[in-house]
Amino acid sequence: MTIAFVDLATQHAQVKTEIVDAVQRVLNTGQFILGGELQAFEEEFAEYCGTRHCVGVGSGTDALHLALRAFGVGPGDEVITAANTFIATAFAICHAGATPVLVDIEADGNNMDVRQLERAITPKTKAVIPVHLFGQPANMDAIREIAGEHGLIVVEDACQAHGALYRGIRIGSLGDAACFSFYPAKNLGALGDGGAIVTNNDQVAEQARILRNCGQSIKNQHPVVGFNSRLDTLQAAVLRIKLRHLDTWNKQRRNAAALYNKLLADSGIGLPHEQQGTEHVYHLFVIQHDRRDELHSYLSSHDIACGTHYPMAIHEQPPFANVTTVPDGAPLAIARSRRILSLPMSPDITEEAIHEVASAIKSFLSTS
Repeated sequence: MTIAFVDLATQHAQVKTEIVDAVQRVLNTGQFILGGELQAFEEEFAEYCGTRHCVGVGSGTDALHLALRAFGVGPGDEVITAANTFIATAFAICHAGATPVLVDIEADGNNMDVRQLERAITPKTKAVIPVHLFGQPANMDAIREIAGEHGLIVVEDACQAHGALYRGIRIGSLGDAACFSFYPAKNLGALGDGGAIVTNNDQVAEQARILRNCGQSIKNQHPVVGFNSRLDTLQAAVLRIKLRHLDTWNKQRRNAAALYNKLLADSGIGLPHEQQGTEHVYHLFVIQHDRRDELHSYLSSHDIACGTHYPMAIHEQPPFANVTTVPDGAPLAIARSRRILSLPMSPDITEEAIHEVASAIKSFLSTS
């Protein structure tokens, strides 16, 4: 059997009628930019995240960029984030005119090592972006405590963690703002690019709305240099439908992860670690092995699609070769990048498929 890495076709088949009806509603109104469906989604997603405001934007990258700008982050400022995040997190810092500073990761996880965070703070530090990587919440209590002591803004990168829980609270309301991506393969995905900023800060929300809409709140009056980054009304209508299913889909992801963990428990493969007091939503199910590339090739030869998220730490990419890393070189992030492999994961992955993947992994281990 061929096992896809992500099965969006099956997910969309379940909600096809609802999506078609939602799209037809937008077509009937003719409101394709900043329409009523967008306002409704923003209200519903803000309520879901436990915040007062949601500002829909063009992508998760734009959400991070505009959130930083809305807080006044700019040239001369430093923003701390993890060394192993998707490169868009670092891009957003640069787009705001600030300088990224990279912190190494936990020995037993994939998120920022908060023990290194304080070492990264300088007089130029303005904000910290903890990344809830792969769907696992970062250590927000420790991050908020350190940020509070130093007067830093906390912007959660929640682009892979829609619906994840930290001490019973949904990701999104744990910092000064949080940013989400609605890229199609995300736990809550649109039918194209999209993103959102959620916050309880009234001024930041208003500034983000102005920035996303060409620097205007009143048509043709532009008090600031803005951007064209609005979540399309059609995408918002689709997201409203999918949001109603998100908790169910996350539960299915967690069930799939539990089966993977059970089947691979004694295999010698490094399995995801769920931190105490959190609820991982497994945007990705990421394993570790010293011979990752060989395992990847073996699974591919058996029609099992996998991914590598991410094969290089941020500072190994040319644009960030000279950024500050704490500790020097972020060695754990680099070492982890050589070992990680993302297995097929989606709400609709079957038990048969998971058994097939686990069997193939065990076969590789027994013959290598």
